[in-house]
Amino acid sequence: MASRDNQDAGPDLGAGIPTAMLDGKTLLQGHVGEETVVLARVGEEVFALGGTCSHYGAPLADGLIVGDTLRCPWHHACFSLRTGEALAAPAIDPLGRWHVEHQGDHLFVKGKIPKEQAGSAMRDTSNDPERIVIVGGGAAGFAAAEMLRRRDFSGQLTMLSSDDDAPYDRPNLSKDYLAGTAEEAWMPLRSPKFYARRDIDLRLGTTAIRIDTGKKKVTTSDGHDFSFDRLLLATGAEPVRLSIPGADRPHVFVLRSMSDCRAMIDRLGDTRSAVVVGAGFIGLEVAASLRTRSVAVHVVAPGAGPLETVLGQQLGDFIRSVHEEHGVTFHLGATAERIDERTVRLSDGEVLDADMVVVGIGVKPRLSLAADAGIATADGVLVGEFLETNIPGIFAAGDIAEWSEQRGAETRRVEHWVVAERQGQVAAENMLGLRQPFRSVPFFWSAHFDETIRYIGYARSWDAIDVEGSIEGRDCMVTYRKDGRTLAAATIGRDVEALRCEAAMAGETE
Repeated sequence: MASRDNQDAGPDLGAGIPTAMLDGKTLLQGHVGEETVVLARVGEEVFALGGTCSHYGAPLADGLIVGDTLRCPWHHACFSLRTGEALAAPAIDPLGRWHVEHQGDHLFVKGKIPKEQAGSAMRDTSNDPERIVIVGGGAAGFAAAEMLRRRDFSGQLTMLSSDDDAPYDRPNLSKDYLAGTAEEAWMPLRSPKFYARRDIDLRLGTTAIRIDTGKKKVTTSDGHDFSFDRLLLATGAEPVRLSIPGADRPHVFVLRSMSDCRAMIDRLGDTRSAVVVGAGFIGLEVAASLRTRSVAVHVVAPGAGPLETVLGQQLGDFIRSVHEEHGVTFHLGATAERIDERTVRLSDGEVLDADMVVVGIGVKPRLSLAADAGIATADGVLVGEFLETNIPGIFAAGDIAEWSEQRGAETRRVEHWVVAERQGQVAAENMLGLRQPFRSVPFFWSAHFDETIRYIGYARSWDAIDVEGSIEGRDCMVTYRKDGRTLAAATIGRDVEALRCEAAMAGETE
């Protein structure tokens, strides 16, 4: 066997292992040659798949088997054990698979199964639409385009994106990319060859300004018309901006796009101190990234504590303490009243030094395109369980989608990256007539220096919070309940429990 630097690679599965090594286990990490492989046992069946998640490389042996799927412990991607297919985002690429042979009381992992034998389900394409247009180049739009081609849609596929950059890893803007620990080359979700090889007509810097639902065409700001048989609206959200004196100064930023982040990074050479207005997830992630670059950071917010309306006081106070340990200064119960060339004046009279100001006070969905076309909207674009709007053939996904899981149920609109991707995938299948209801449990993760929170579910409010474990000890599950029902949970250091919670909320069994 070739030498290996990773002492935790596990046994050589190609050389065989005693079947007893799987006793009491459902997952076992090993290797075949230089490739990490995970054995997954379901009843009497044993599967061998690539051992690291195709999204961010998480060790899948630390994940969870639910039914005949394997779930990633970091970002909850879902893979088929039988085909290796990435069934649910954020992973897109499938896992490799190997043959498993039983010889006496040993298991041997032999030749790798070619991708063309991975076993994608065949479907009837005779009733497919001829032309699909996707408005939006973010998470939902990209995931929909990829899924359409994965499901063998061979018609004309056009993506209209007002962004100047091809779809990229937006969550990383406020995390590693801004912190300087992720190269720009890592950010695109796919290379230009991906769109060319799959015949996806990606139109960057192209803004849709009008939808004619009768003639089934989208008009863009440059005067072009794009006809469609099916249309997906994935226009996303835009940052809420301050309306105070000085808010339009060149050193005041919002963070939504790659161009926003590049402009902030360009400014960092002249930045010793920064004021972050807003103590939500994006604001605090920006604060952590700027501190990583040794910038003095002040966070200003009107509430009594950061993230209290989402995580509750106890967990919110813990996140605040983590930031304070790393040098972030909080100014709570105050608002920004004026931004000058190098300072920010607060409502309590305090004046803060600020070579840079970052505004993170929320986003609002881009609804005007849909509303002007007569598509039903409320807090978002209203869709049913199949993500179709009130106009047949027009769907919505991502930050703009306000959906209900069944007729008469409460609607919700969730601004999470993984939710947007999964909605894009489901909408794509439904545009092809597969009639897949959207049932995914909302999930997101948020990084604060060395601590990562994983949040499952959706809770606008709660009447009880249960804490299992120790928040201060960085080992806990915080559960949010209302009327005795679990609505959401947040975990630190309990990745498998987070996966189990997600499965339970979805009504799935391990």
